[in-house]
Amino acid sequence: MSRNYKFHNRSAPYFVSFATVYWLDLFIREPYFTILVNSVGYCRSQKGMELYAYCFMPSHVHFVFRSVQDNPVGLLRDFKKYTARQLLQAIHDYPKESRREWMLDLFQKAGRHNNHVTRFQFWQHNNHPIELWSKKLIRQKINYIHRNPVVSGFVTDPADWKYSSARNFQHGDGVMQIDDIGFMW
Repeated sequence: MSRNYKFHNRSAPYFVSFATVYWLDLFIREPYFTILVNSVGYCRSQKGMELYAYCFMPSHVHFVFRSVQDNPVGLLRDFKKYTARQLLQAIHDYPKESRREWMLDLFQKAGRHNNHVTRFQFWQHNNHPIELWSKKLIRQKINYIHRNPVVSGFVTDPADWKYSSARNFQHGDGVMQIDDIGFMW
């Protein structure tokens, strides 16, 4: 793995992106989004996550965050491990999930190809962390996150994507609370 994709400064804010295996478009049903929202809330209240920006896309997640416990690797590992278990169970249990067998087969196939996985692999292992060391870089990554649903053609205004902090920035409210990164936007 490249030096560019590691957490070198454990107390710095980071931009991260991580995706489902095979880039499966899982996040199209409300119960799956709810699991992500609740898990972020837990990480914020119990694990020392400061969340400055986010966007949940159908196949991937973007965060600008910091670990106040100086453990961004552990924080993301725990988040991904917990949400993987919860989401796999939700897929299994959700009565309206028409793609259940197909998705579970793909998660199981991905798990078979990875020695570190016992049965199912939900998330790709990479997070592509980028340390945010300047206000300009922070703004660039937050704008990238907020423009992602627009570029993908889902909305025309970033604040119209329900699961994005663009709503927090433009209207002061969103589905999740975010932290102040410490400078005027």
